[in-house]
Amino acid sequence: MLIGLLLTLQIIVSVTLVCVVLLQRSEGGGFVGGGSSAGMMSVRGAGDLLTRTTWILGGSFFVLSLLLTILAGREKGASSIVDRMKIDSLDPALLQQQKAKPPAGTGQPGGPGSAPAPLQAPTPTINNPFLGQQAPATPAAPPTK
Repeated sequence: MLIGLLLTLQIIVSVTLVCVVLLQRSEGGGFVGGGSSAGMMSVRGAGDLLTRTTWILGGSFFVLSLLLTILAGREKGASSIVDRMKIDSLDPALLQQQKAKPPAGTGQPGGPGSAPAPLQAPTPTINNPFLGQQAPATPAAPPTK
């Protein structure tokens, strides 16, 4: 609930900050330029107001960003993937054991003295969509002269 409220406030501050920055006077002039020559809404007074407003909105943007980061981090909790794995229940002796090798005469691949089986490529087939069947491919005859 609090994160949703702060996020809404963050969006409002962001949009307002963008608008205030766009209203400010750039080197030669800006959108704010009308009004009387004295008072709050003069060119200089409007510039001071917009500058002050920019500083306030910028500061509140950074404070809200920090608050949202802290609250989102606390919401997930301090558990890491290592904490969830329950490493304390593992037996280090079981981790150090090597797998037992199969006996030599069992015919399983990888035994001592056994050669690897040769690779066998699958038979190529041609799929003819007009005939609705698959036929084994025959090698093409070499071109004759």
